[in-house]
Amino acid sequence: MTSDAEWLIFSQSRSQARLRLYCLPHAGGGAAAYAAWANLLPPDVELCRVQLPGRENRLREAPFAALTPLVEVLAKVLRPQLDLPFALFGHSMGALIAFELARQLRCDSGVLPAQLFVSGRWAPHWPSPDPALAQLPDAEFIVALRARYNNIPDIVANDPELLAIYVPLLRADVTLLDTYIYTPERALDCPIVALGGVDDARVPRASLEAWREHSTQSVVVQQFPGGHFYLQREHPALLKVLAQQLTSPPKDGDYSLSISRS
Repeated sequence: MTSDAEWLIFSQSRSQARLRLYCLPHAGGGAAAYAAWANLLPPDVELCRVQLPGRENRLREAPFAALTPLVEVLAKVLRPQLDLPFALFGHSMGALIAFELARQLRCDSGVLPAQLFVSGRWAPHWPSPDPALAQLPDAEFIVALRARYNNIPDIVANDPELLAIYVPLLRADVTLLDTYIYTPERALDCPIVALGGVDDARVPRASLEAWREHSTQSVVVQQFPGGHFYLQREHPALLKVLAQQLTSPPKDGDYSLSISRS
């Protein structure tokens, strides 16, 4: 049986932490994507990277292929950790997980994150621009995913052994996204920060602005130079924004202008 500890990786134990930041990965990604973040966050913010089944040290476990059972388990895993205020960050698929996890925690425990950071993902009620891919044959599936995300390295795409490991995870994650159906609920009583890349055609600014429908509090929209995976290159600038938001959240719209290219 999987222990709760396998789900949560604390980068640095901070006994004086006033808040925990839980980070959720993109499709096909794992907790390692956030490994460098701890030293760029305020010293009173404790970073916890969420490790989903089917990747990295949990490679032998079956990944979830549906969102509802995943967030139900995650809510139970986080319940013992709710002794501190917390924030949720998710990129792409992780943003959708973070949103539904916030709603699940509200339902189960009556608690909400102090901040919800959603990156590289249109608002959940927004029509998806993506055709379903999960049922494509492997070769077509990989070609379609590379066209969509441009984030599968050649070393994986051209290696049958690596593909045999990687494709089931990607297919499960894409199935999770393909089968997601948004169910309207009342807006969250927590601030939302919607983040994205200026050149991410799949997640235009209007789709980030649409997150305003999901909060009764402030909603900040921030864009960075780059495409869907802007945060790989722009993570120092992104972490500055996160640190400022976590330290002193601004009012609605204070940081709604895009960062210009240098």
